Amino acid sequence: MIRERLRRALRMARAIVLRGQRWARRHLPPGMRLVVGLLLMIGGVFAFLPVLGLWMLPLGIAVAAVDVADFRAWLAARRTRKR
Repeated sequence: MIRERLRRALRMARAIVLRGQRWARRHLPPGMRLVVGLLLMIGGVFAFLPVLGLWMLPLGIAVAAVDVADFRAWLAARRTRKR
């Protein structure tokens, strides 16, 4: 029973993070995604405040990861062109 609740909670958390990633990819320019992700992570550190919370930390990591993945692909493409 507890495992089922935990699995359901993890599925919901993954869905929320993926939804946040999709939104960021569609609505934020590449440089801004990294900034927003870092601000969300910083806000997640201040979880003791009423509005800010730990939910901001994984969302910030996910939003920033979208930008970092694009940067890695750009670097890889650039390296292969130079060779």
